[in-house]
Amino acid sequence: MTHREPEELRQSARARLRRGMFLLPSFFTAGNIGAGYFSITQTLAAISGNAEMHLDWAAIAILFAIPFDALDGRIARMTNTCSDFGKELDSLADVITFGVAPSLLAFVWGFHYLPDSVNAQLRMHLMQAGAFFCFLYLLGGASRLARFNISHDAQPRNPGRPGRKYFVGMPIPAAAGFLASTVHLCYGIPVQAWWVAIPWLLLVGLTGFLMVSTWRFWSGKEINLARSHPFQLLLVLSFVLYVTLRYSQVVLFAVALIYMFSGIWARAAYSWSRRRRFPAQPGIADSAQGEPHSATHS
Repeated sequence: MTHREPEELRQSARARLRRGMFLLPSFFTAGNIGAGYFSITQTLAAISGNAEMHLDWAAIAILFAIPFDALDGRIARMTNTCSDFGKELDSLADVITFGVAPSLLAFVWGFHYLPDSVNAQLRMHLMQAGAFFCFLYLLGGASRLARFNISHDAQPRNPGRPGRKYFVGMPIPAAAGFLASTVHLCYGIPVQAWWVAIPWLLLVGLTGFLMVSTWRFWSGKEINLARSHPFQLLLVLSFVLYVTLRYSQVVLFAVALIYMFSGIWARAAYSWSRRRRFPAQPGIADSAQGEPHSATHS
């Protein structure tokens, strides 16, 4: 009996540690949900309070949630604590933080503050169209998450380089990051000109379309930070963090814009290359787009 007690204690300690490791990714997911909830409350507060400050904070909260979303899955894989519960919780968190929160922010920032001096009929049409396009963004984000959850080996219509991993469609955190970084770039100052609301309407619709598209977007999953030397990695991360915090408006918007248009450019370049290779045989080019490519991943 005396020999079994220490072994039982060790097993009990390992079991508690294992349970704690399963909770660790969920803490990051909870942080993701918390940032989304804070963003929604700030957007609602902007309607009756200091619009610039509250809308900027709402945008920052969405941007702050992106690292949480990236870390919860990576930590779950590193600790081998992936679970169906964690996957479902992460998807629900993404719907709130990167779906509901940015769609509400996009509407309030881009259309709610159009002044009464604008033609009344034009203002009404812009607000109605804005509400509809923001809903389409939310619907596209939810559809993107649903497709990602059920697709085990989805292939983009424009296969990429061998050895690289890609998302099929623009990830919802990147779409939300683009909308939030645009608001943050303008310091939360809401749109008050109808000729600015129209391109904003088109951009919201474009992000919704890119999420449900079958175009490839680089995932960055092949990056392995463990291969780098810790000291060099620390210097690089410190520099990146400083530049991001010091010039957050410009840096975050530039990164989001480049990432979004990288998917559009990749699709256009692929279509152009297909037309060059099959100028007189469109049937072959169309069928080749549907062929699977083993190097791409969802």
